[in-house]
Amino acid sequence: MTQSTDELSPERQAERDEVLTKARAAKEVAAQIAQLTTPQKNEILRQAAKDLSAATEEILAANQKDIDAGRKAGMSDSLIDRLSLDADRVAGIADGLNQVAGLQDPVGEIVQGRTMDNGIQMRQIRVPLGVMGMVYEARPNVTVDAFGLALKSGNVPLLRGSKSARNSNEKLVEILQSTLEAAGLPRAGVQLLPCETRGSVQDLITARGLVDLVIPRGGAGLINAVVTGATVPTIETGTGNCHFYVDASADLDKAVAMVINGKTRRTSVCNSTECVLVDAALPAADQLRVIQALQDAGVTIHGDTEELAALGVEGAVQASEEDWAEESLSMDICAKVVDGIDGAIEHIRRYSTGHTEAIAAQDADALLRFANEVDAAAVMLNASTAFTDGEVYGMGAEIGISTQKLHARGPMALPELTSTKWVLQGNGHTRP
Repeated sequence: MTQSTDELSPERQAERDEVLTKARAAKEVAAQIAQLTTPQKNEILRQAAKDLSAATEEILAANQKDIDAGRKAGMSDSLIDRLSLDADRVAGIADGLNQVAGLQDPVGEIVQGRTMDNGIQMRQIRVPLGVMGMVYEARPNVTVDAFGLALKSGNVPLLRGSKSARNSNEKLVEILQSTLEAAGLPRAGVQLLPCETRGSVQDLITARGLVDLVIPRGGAGLINAVVTGATVPTIETGTGNCHFYVDASADLDKAVAMVINGKTRRTSVCNSTECVLVDAALPAADQLRVIQALQDAGVTIHGDTEELAALGVEGAVQASEEDWAEESLSMDICAKVVDGIDGAIEHIRRYSTGHTEAIAAQDADALLRFANEVDAAAVMLNASTAFTDGEVYGMGAEIGISTQKLHARGPMALPELTSTKWVLQGNGHTRP
């Protein structure tokens, strides 16, 4: 329940006032941003990329403050990885803006159109959503990604990052605001919201009339809090409890490589493989090989310890129900022997978060069944779960990966950040 204003402490009232003041400022400039031409938007994006690159040392200094504070607070290694920037990551963030500049502008695209029998010309046209709130955790790159995609799609971002990335986000937004200002645009074209309390999130997600859309990006707790507490429209970017099924027909060398890649490439991201399912029809030695390969890569195995011990697996940890159901975002993985593709599909149906599910198989029927019957935003056939990524899909820097089924599903980029309107042109027509 939202706290009434007369119950707020002076500090919370000041925080709430700041959120609403910035939301009003964003609403005021939304029309101006929406009318920017494609060349204007691309020039701003390319200049922002240059400005970020030029300020690399300043960004890294600010980021180091966050890292030091995170370590002092006992932040996990996986969260530190999400938080951390280096010169290469800053260069990658800047390049993401250049990639977005090179993408087709969705604004003004005619989705469909025809001439009615009475001669009225009708068109459905893509238009910006307006003010776009982003609520996210310890990933400074999201700050820049959200700015780039919002600007290219004609929207104004209101960014509510986590306290753990406060210094990094402040520096990044400061640079982006300076870029806008140099282009003759209001600094309110991108704003960072306060993050002292969780109340600021509630202020943002209930700002009806000022905020047109909110996108949460982070862990399950954050996403659920936003989706259930919002009174403005939301797009749910779900967590990634991603499974990889190794069928008896799989090329085992390739299967092992894909599982290792999906788990170890970067454990802190939502497309990381969190559970490996092994076909009971595989020879016991091959089942063991898959699991031992993970152990050799430094991954801790969770599962039914009796089942795993019978295969010859040593050092496994008994899995809890939470282990099966939730993403670890660490060098941990669940492992289970299943009764063929039927068992794999049933296990995935029970525990999937609808993000990415993958299979290794050479049997065409198994691949077809998996593709048709597994309900997820992305299904990988003989490919690592790591490929679920907007940049890999050619979208540029993604705003998030939607696991819902309305409006947008899977990696979201420019088209997903637009709505449409109908434009009808007549010649004095009246309806009988």
